[in-house]
Amino acid sequence: MAMNLRLRDDQTDALKQRAEQEGASMHAIVLRAIDDYLSRTAQEAIVRKTAQEQAAKWSELLERLK
Repeated sequence: MAMNLRLRDDQTDALKQRAEQEGASMHAIVLRAIDDYLSRTAQEAIVRKTAQEQAAKWSELLERLK
């Protein structure tokens, strides 16, 4: 799927600089950033769901410990 990405001038400049430093294309760095974001938020969702499940499981004990 193709899409347009509109960056602020400062973002474009920083991205160009990072791409030059890493010897990579701006495109590759943006794809890596997207992958990192998706991976991180997926992990956060798992942790959040597990915490909610455990809080529900142990709600009576947690209430008594208050």
